[in-house]
Amino acid sequence: MIVSLNEGIRENGYEIFLNRSGINSIDLPREKISAETGHNLRLKFLNRGAPIHITISSPNAGMFTDFFHENLYIVDEAILLIPIRKDCDAGFFDLEIIAGYGIVKAAMHVEVVHQSQKKSPLPDEATLHPVAHGRPHLLMIMMGIALILYSIWLYTEIEFLNIASFIILIIGALYTWYRQR
Repeated sequence: MIVSLNEGIRENGYEIFLNRSGINSIDLPREKISAETGHNLRLKFLNRGAPIHITISSPNAGMFTDFFHENLYIVDEAILLIPIRKDCDAGFFDLEIIAGYGIVKAAMHVEVVHQSQKKSPLPDEATLHPVAHGRPHLLMIMMGIALILYSIWLYTEIEFLNIASFIILIIGALYTWYRQR
């Protein structure tokens, strides 16, 4: 594949740190790794210790790329470009990185997406809480009435008030259930 130093490369890539948390350590990116069809997956290897020999392989990437195996000797940093085919379907493949003559192994899950499928931030994200529209919801009103009737029933023991509060709750729930927004 192509190993180069910062010349004509897409800026969005993923950094993989070597020897940062220990000898022969491989620190993978925390975010989800994705690659677009027709573009390159850019992996930047940053070595924070002694020069290291790594092996990158992908046994299940044949549907998405011609990349299978690469050996790199990294002194400071190196960039590996993995070309993704234009005519492939969306899917995933795994990349395995081996360091320390097979002692340390790390695996990355790479999602392959079409450019139109790439998730863009939603302009109006759905809120987690209901938004008040200025007047109380009918279900809330009916629950309030049912609570008042039930409270009166507790003190007076008039059976009709208990039945009425139950019926009002059922009507409010059914109204809310079948109401289309």
